[in-house]
Amino acid sequence: MSANNIETEASDICCASCGIAEVDDIKLKECDVCDLVRYCGDKCQLDHRPEHEASCKERSAEIRDEILFKQPESSHLGHCPIFYLPLSLDIEKSVLQTCCSKVICNGCAYAIKIRQMDKSLDASCPFCRHQTPKSREEEKAIFMKRAATNDSVEVLKEIGIKNYHDGDDEGAIKCMTKAAELGDAESYYGLSFFYQEGKVVTKDEEKRLHYLEEASIRGHPEARYDLACINDVIDSDRSVKHLIIAASLGHNSSIKLLRVCYENGLMSKADFATALRAHQAAIDATKSSQRELAAEYYGKEMKQSVKDGRLNCVTSFSSSGSSKAAF
Repeated sequence: MSANNIETEASDICCASCGIAEVDDIKLKECDVCDLVRYCGDKCQLDHRPEHEASCKERSAEIRDEILFKQPESSHLGHCPIFYLPLSLDIEKSVLQTCCSKVICNGCAYAIKIRQMDKSLDASCPFCRHQTPKSREEEKAIFMKRAATNDSVEVLKEIGIKNYHDGDDEGAIKCMTKAAELGDAESYYGLSFFYQEGKVVTKDEEKRLHYLEEASIRGHPEARYDLACINDVIDSDRSVKHLIIAASLGHNSSIKLLRVCYENGLMSKADFATALRAHQAAIDATKSSQRELAAEYYGKEMKQSVKDGRLNCVTSFSSSGSSKAAF
């Protein structure tokens, strides 16, 4: 039995420092960092720190890895709130509704648009049914009004990304930090760029890794891909694990790199085959006949927008990301 197991068993029934047992009138509390030991009070915790510090750090690292390498149920983009199919990692296949800050798949946006055209109805949001703004100025006004509340993750994220690409780094960090505090994976990923490049903030590799991990935990496959390639070399089981998780979310670059890992003996044939099946399943889960019709329709519409010079979009932070309209 390991020392950690012995320490855990002992801490289940008594204070790790003074040894007092937990009874009705004495309640023990767990270590603030790990789950190995318990204490009857702050003094005992402070007195026991030198003895416990090494095992505490080891266990806290194990807990972090358990969280980091847990397979997310879906990517950070989640599901379309109407049809509830997973959203594609290709963000050109979804659109942000400025009225309610919901991201809708193009399939649902297309279906409601065709219905409104057939029945000569006023254009409205597929989700909240709010009337669609009649001009870019009205759309932007609604967008900024929602941003002022500081409670819309999607709006804060989109403004942060726009600021980043417009060169307003301070504005980008401000919005990204707020969105990250609300749990947005893309914003965590965006903040990692600032600490990598040393823009506005001091260059800090440790903080960059922290933000990449936070984004990965929340299902961001590009962040996980970056973690796998952090030293531009795939030479560890951790890197392969990151790639497998990202590939199972439908991330194309990860499955391509896993093929290289397999060819170089870094993973077994069985594991690679499993990753291939998971990757294809994730891609297939985002498909529907309605989305295919939308892809054909919006493909023609986008070509015309580019031709007319009407296309105005904001890109994601992801190096392999596509464009998404914001305002």
